[in-house]
Amino acid sequence: MTILNLSFYSAFTLSGLGLAFHRTHLISALLCLESMMLSMYIALSMWPIQMQAASPTLLPIFMLTFSACEAGTGLALLVASTRTHGSDHLHNFNLLQC
Repeated sequence: MTILNLSFYSAFTLSGLGLAFHRTHLISALLCLESMMLSMYIALSMWPIQMQAASPTLLPIFMLTFSACEAGTGLALLVASTRTHGSDHLHNFNLLQC
């Protein structure tokens, strides 16, 4: 395992741990999700270089597109929940109430 792979795995793992254990605000959860997507994007971008492939793949572009859609949807949910509940604290949201 190279140092590059170790850095991608550790960035993804730290983002996942941040998402699992630091659940106070919706914006921090969205930032953790975004950092997970960014580490996956960088890993997929470096994969053809490590494998000495002749042509780059389109998978990183699709990942970047889905990451932008996820960020836009997450920010829309953040604005909507702040308007309806008054804050972005995750403990204010109850899934049993509509």
